[in-house]
Amino acid sequence: MKTLILYSSHDGQTKKIAEVLAKQFEGCELHSVLDSGIDLAKFDRIVIGASIRYGHFSQVLYKLIENQTALLNEKQTAFFGVNLTARKQGKDTPETNVYVRKFLQRIRWKPTISAVFAGALLYPRYNWFDRVMIQFIMKITGGETDPTKEIEYTNWEKVIEFADNLKKMN
Repeated sequence: MKTLILYSSHDGQTKKIAEVLAKQFEGCELHSVLDSGIDLAKFDRIVIGASIRYGHFSQVLYKLIENQTALLNEKQTAFFGVNLTARKQGKDTPETNVYVRKFLQRIRWKPTISAVFAGALLYPRYNWFDRVMIQFIMKITGGETDPTKEIEYTNWEKVIEFADNLKKMN
């Protein structure tokens, strides 16, 4: 089964998750949603992963899905969302994570399976504006605000479990 993994990543954690997933499938192709000219029709299984930035998924992601909805709905497909809200228990499933739930309700594509993973908090890598804004968001949501810290919240066992579920879609 020929697998394609597409990702939309701002700070690199979604790409990192997509790379780990790609290693679980022989002959898997991995591309950014920004890559043009990918023929989705030649793949049997398509996985799309995307991160939240300031409460929103990328507009490029929405356009890709809008343009490919019919094809995606004919294939075995999966979606995974990545955000810091998912670091909290009870907000770490597609049904309980507000961003992923609203996204899946908004689009006409119906992925075969979906998941949500916690991202990473990378304060030293952010520019001044992003660092201050993310600190503010983390302060009001009870998260880490130390600007010297980098914390990876991603549960890698959950990522591998998602890959195992994808393999069962044969």
